[in-house]
Amino acid sequence: MDTRFNDINRVKMGDESKSVDGEVNDNTYYSKTDAEVNFEHRYTTPETRLYKKRWVIVCLFSSYSLCNSYQWIQYGIINNIFMRFYGVDSFTIDWMSMIYMLTYIPLIFPVSWLLDKKGLRVIALVAAALNCAGTWIKVASARPDLFPVTFLGQFTCSVAQVFILGMPSRIASVWFGSDEVSTACSIGVFGNQLGIAIGFLVPPILVPNVDDLDELAAHIRVMFYITAGVATFLFVLVVIVFQERPEIPPTLAQAAARRISPESYSYTASILRLLRNKAFILLVITYGLNVGCFYAVSTLLNRMIIEHYPGEEVNAGRIGLTIVIAGMVGSLICGIWLDRSKTYKQTTLAVYLMSLVGLVIYAFTLDLHHLWVVFITAGALGFFMTGYLPLGFEFAVELTYPESEGTSSGLLNCSAQVFGIIFTICQGKIMDSFGTLAGNLFLCAFLLIGTIITGCIKSDLRRQLANQQAQTADHLDTSPTQTRF
Repeated sequence: MDTRFNDINRVKMGDESKSVDGEVNDNTYYSKTDAEVNFEHRYTTPETRLYKKRWVIVCLFSSYSLCNSYQWIQYGIINNIFMRFYGVDSFTIDWMSMIYMLTYIPLIFPVSWLLDKKGLRVIALVAAALNCAGTWIKVASARPDLFPVTFLGQFTCSVAQVFILGMPSRIASVWFGSDEVSTACSIGVFGNQLGIAIGFLVPPILVPNVDDLDELAAHIRVMFYITAGVATFLFVLVVIVFQERPEIPPTLAQAAARRISPESYSYTASILRLLRNKAFILLVITYGLNVGCFYAVSTLLNRMIIEHYPGEEVNAGRIGLTIVIAGMVGSLICGIWLDRSKTYKQTTLAVYLMSLVGLVIYAFTLDLHHLWVVFITAGALGFFMTGYLPLGFEFAVELTYPESEGTSSGLLNCSAQVFGIIFTICQGKIMDSFGTLAGNLFLCAFLLIGTIITGCIKSDLRRQLANQQAQTADHLDTSPTQTRF
């Protein structure tokens, strides 16, 4: 008989109690021993199930993430128009994008704690509500003397972003199977990227560079009303549809995570464990360098294009659109590839290296005075640089399991915001003094450093190992040679 049964003495069965060796003692009752309880936890395979609603949840999240990220770049992509309308300098308009990065840094830790304590639904409700409120504040700011009001609206939306960026990997883990988590995470990031793409494309179309300030105010007001309407509709959907988690977990790893009692979880201890994880810390640095470069390029794109191609505000938006659309394709391809191959480090390193190559080519072709060349090089850059976003999230979850996905992704995004602010300010100053080529080469140097560090990350895939061990235990438990209890 399997020696795992040695600690189990008797089990209550109706009006009888049967000993492990098969003898029956009438009218004798025994409570379950600690060994029995431990056995059930360790050797009974938990039920798992995938719900169709998981696709509704991730798509709804992607939608309100889209609405929020669209607003991140809606000022920067028509930088020169808002400068003239509000009577401020270009650096002030740059801060309309950088406020998203600055707000994230101090708020990510309390928001991550709130995500762990209150769950997905509360965070989704707060994010959608703040995003909706910010859009309506902006509606009231479409006058040249109300720049502080429009900044307040952008600040409110930037706070909403803190409740959004850490969600994709958490939603993927809570709702999706082990062979689709990377794809689900890519779809979650997909919404953020599509929002940025729309932010590049739509504002130059809705707000043309006209001389009359009253006409310009009317165009800006229309743009703000459209955004507010969409944000309000999405907020109502989140209230009605968004669900905390499925009744039955989707994976064995998620089932094991649910067994951890909330009282035994310490957010501070989790942070400290992550900070002692060398592989994760290296990933935090490299993720920040890569995404920080993307933030800088996106924020300053209008200035780069207008310097070499005056009057091409609409094409500047289209180039930004090309960067992000190509990145969305890259994200989905990388997510599908990871689900099939599980080659997290190799894929991350390859994409990182190609991001560096893409930025170098973009930097040296920007001033050739052929816009079609810029479209091609910007698309290649976006495919890899923006495609890197879900890779970093999923690699982090693998390196840090069973720590909370919200905490690990929060630290990644915090790093990205810090580097994003530094790179945007520094590249802007370098461009003012030495031109766009010098500014882009400045970013290339840091991508080279990030590529080298990525090569040093140890590939410790803990979540994959947990799933494999659970499946192995399930196989042993259901083997004909094992006794089922």
